[in-house]
Amino acid sequence: MKILGIVAKWLFILCLPILLLTAGIGWGANSLWLYESGFQKYNVSLTTDLDEEELEKAAKGLISYFNSDEEYISLTVVKAGKPFELFNQREVAHLKDVKGLFRLDYRLLLGTLIYVLAYAGASLFWRRRRYWRRLAWGGVVGSGITLALMLALGLGALLNFNQLFLQFHLISFANEFWLLDPTKDYLIMLFPQGFWYDAALFCGGITTGLAVILGGVAGVYLRRTRQQNS
Repeated sequence: MKILGIVAKWLFILCLPILLLTAGIGWGANSLWLYESGFQKYNVSLTTDLDEEELEKAAKGLISYFNSDEEYISLTVVKAGKPFELFNQREVAHLKDVKGLFRLDYRLLLGTLIYVLAYAGASLFWRRRRYWRRLAWGGVVGSGITLALMLALGLGALLNFNQLFLQFHLISFANEFWLLDPTKDYLIMLFPQGFWYDAALFCGGITTGLAVILGGVAGVYLRRTRQQNS
C-alpha cells in the first residue's frame, strides 16, 4: 500500500504540468481575441484582401471546426463582393491534422484533470492534515516542474523560435501538407510566423500563470500549517 501511495503521489505531480500546459494550449486555440489581435498586428486584412468582418468569420469558423465532429473544414467568406472558399485542398488536409493535435490536447487535459481531481478528492476525503499537506506539497512540486518547463521552452523560443517551430512540425505531422505558399495559401496568410510566436507566448503565459496560482496557494497552505504546528 505504501508503494502504491508513492506511485499515486508522483503520478499526481507529473499530471500537473500536462494538465496546466494542455489547459494553456486549449485556451489559446479557443481565444477569439488571440486570432483577431494577430490579424490586426500583422495586417492580415491587407495581405488577404478580406475585411475585418470576414476575418472574424474565419476565426470563428476555425474555432468552431476544431470543436466540432466535422472531418474536413468548409469555410466560405466574401472577397470583392463574391463568395470565396477560403482554404484549398492542401490546407483542408493540414487543418484536419491540426484538429487531431487539438483533440489529443483535449484528451490529455481531460485525462489528467480526472486523475488530479480524483487524487485530490481522495486526499481530502481522509480528513487528515498530513494528507492535505501531502496534496499541497504535490501542488508546489508539480507547479515548479511546470515553471521549469516553461522557462526551458521560453529560452528555446527566444534563442531560435524558427528552428523550434520547424522541429515541432517535423515531429507532429507525418506528411508535408504544412508546407504552404505564403503568396497564395490563405492559411499561412492568416497566421504568419510571427503569429505563432505570439501564440506560443500567450499559451506559455497562461500556463505559467496557472502554475503560479496553484503553487502559490499550495505554498501558502504549507507555510501556515507549518507555523500552526510549531
